[in-house]
Amino acid sequence: ASIEGKRGMPRVKPPRTVEHGLWEKPTVLNNVETYANVPMIIQRGAEWYRGIGTPESPGTKAFALTGNVCNTGLIEVPMGTPLRDIVFDVGGGIPNGKKFKAVQIGGPSGGCLSEKDLDRHMDFDSLTKIGAMIGSGGMVVMDEDTCMVEVARFFMSFTQRESCGKCVPCREGTKRMLEILDRIIANKGTLEDLDLLEELADTISKTALCGLGQSACKPVQSTLKYFRDEYLAHVVDHHCPICNKEKPHPTIDPEKCKGCGKCRKNCPMEAISGTVKQPHTIDPERCVNCGACVASCPFGAITAAKEG
Repeated sequence: ASIEGKRGMPRVKPPRTVEHGLWEKPTVLNNVETYANVPMIIQRGAEWYRGIGTPESPGTKAFALTGNVCNTGLIEVPMGTPLRDIVFDVGGGIPNGKKFKAVQIGGPSGGCLSEKDLDRHMDFDSLTKIGAMIGSGGMVVMDEDTCMVEVARFFMSFTQRESCGKCVPCREGTKRMLEILDRIIANKGTLEDLDLLEELADTISKTALCGLGQSACKPVQSTLKYFRDEYLAHVVDHHCPICNKEKPHPTIDPEKCKGCGKCRKNCPMEAISGTVKQPHTIDPERCVNCGACVASCPFGAITAAKEG
């Protein structure tokens, strides 16, 4: 309803109130995971639900566990479960006797946790305190053969492509950060580049308009904090012992491959390419030898890498 002013003043609408939502109706915005808990809470009661997890983060959380871990897949654990339990009990540990190195958590714009975080509880408050987040529940496990600078570049490339371009900090800042990371990976970076990365990350996080822009720099910030020595190997020594080492990776038999695309869809590093009904190929530079493609191939066309 509009209000007509005195003496022919123009009609104006009253200000919108918090009761207004989609189509001027009360609206609840939630995700599927939240809604999935509602039937059980109604059936068993709120106290039963709050008995799972922690007082601050009750209930369970679904994680997509992937990367360098024996048991990959979608898992559900109580909120507050230690990271160590997820990686080594549920996930079965690191394949081929390799050493655990890090976990990238929260989706493409989430931060990385290091070995010292293995006993940290996976709940909202615990992760927020260290600048990480649960986010979409993505959890990529990495072993000792993973270059964390390359990890930061990979996720920065994703968030830069996903930027809507509305605000300058995200649109231009992530582009500049990606250029710097490309230069560092090519062993052409400098110590000044590391300072500039930190300055850009701080500015973007504080001034971007939306959540994607505000969290886009977390992979870079966390890897600079916990794995700075790997950045220094690239910019000081101009040689990364991990990147410059020949890595084993699975191989695809073109005679057996039907081009179904299941391996490509399951690859967490986007290392597999190919078109439908045509043999696919694996990019050894991107492959982290997690074995997800081997497990997902229905035709037995992919042979696991042989460790040297």
